[in-house]
Amino acid sequence: MLRILGRKTSSNVQKVLWLCTELDLPYAREDIGGPYGRNKDPEYLALNPNGLVPTVDDDGFVLWESHAIMRYLAAKHGAEALWPADLKARADIDRWMDWGATVAGPAITPMFLQIVRTPKPDQDPKVIAASQQKTAEALTLLDQHLAGRKYIAGDSFTLADIPTGIQAFRWFWFPIERPDLPNVKAWYERLGERAGYRQHVMNPLV
Repeated sequence: MLRILGRKTSSNVQKVLWLCTELDLPYAREDIGGPYGRNKDPEYLALNPNGLVPTVDDDGFVLWESHAIMRYLAAKHGAEALWPADLKARADIDRWMDWGATVAGPAITPMFLQIVRTPKPDQDPKVIAASQQKTAEALTLLDQHLAGRKYIAGDSFTLADIPTGIQAFRWFWFPIERPDLPNVKAWYERLGERAGYRQHVMNPLV
């Protein structure tokens, strides 16, 4: 059975858990990282020298980096609808997966750290405002891209939706003013119909 090492509150762990639900793939998960620690223990570092989560152990094959894990699982378990064999379709999905990690994620992370991880008296409104602006800009780009599409890579759900889908929940959960982005909102609502999203992502952040 697939073994997933990482706390369920980590966005990167949530990517893998959500995908496992989409694949109907059984797994066993262990709490590591954050308040649970153990991610700097020698035993864990022997598996993942970065000391980050998640790490998976698939019958002795150890893999880290959430996007590599998702691609591996989709390929192994025949989910071509999620990560097609067609190279152009696959590259488009890869592009948006990486966009979620390099643009949407970094844009919203400072706001997450301030609102969720920092006591209110210590929060910096300037940091929140700057992160809010950058996230709005990123999601405006996504809103334009989603015009005429149900999901990021077309009319079907794929791996492309998972990284930014997790950030979208945070965006709509935060007590902030948001620009009117109807395509992003409709996409977010479609994600909310998926069991894996509801189970692993749509949970209170504090």
